[in-house]
Amino acid sequence: MASLSVAELGILNWIQANCHNEFWDEVMPVLTSLGNGGLIWIALAVAILLLQRGKRGTGLQVLIALLLSLVLCNLLLKNAVDRVRPFDLNQMVQLLVPEPQDPSFPSGHTSASFAAVTVLFLNRWKGRWPALALAGGIGFSRMYLYLHFLTDVLGGVATGVFCGWLAATLWQKWISPHWPETPPDPPKTKKRT
Repeated sequence: MASLSVAELGILNWIQANCHNEFWDEVMPVLTSLGNGGLIWIALAVAILLLQRGKRGTGLQVLIALLLSLVLCNLLLKNAVDRVRPFDLNQMVQLLVPEPQDPSFPSGHTSASFAAVTVLFLNRWKGRWPALALAGGIGFSRMYLYLHFLTDVLGGVATGVFCGWLAATLWQKWISPHWPETPPDPPKTKKRT
């Protein structure tokens, strides 16, 4: 994977040379921070769970997908592949955010983002298109900030889509039949006359 990493530095160097400016140098760290720990997606899942009657199962599916992404991407794949970060290969680049300490492949920010978005699409949630734009922006920000290679981000997309699909599938087969989307109304008592 080392030769692939060196080849991919050209993509990141092109982004550095052609896309960086003062505006994006302010926006991209904020955009990438929205994906830290999957917090934006956890907040969205909790909001759906608490506020959207009839879509609460969607919120729980997002949380399940995020948990699956955490295990598959951050605990298993990153440690198994143990890929070096781009800024470790090109130490001339000046980072706009603190250096992550974990391995590079796949991108955990991207995996969590696409795990959540996949669930939102499979459930036809009304805000799925803006969520997809946010997920794509978070993935691109990881390359813009020289934190991940293109294949890290693509690996994160693939891992996230798989985790989102798996969460929705598990939900449909084993959880949904036992999940009351909305609690039943209390039984009405007859008035005595």
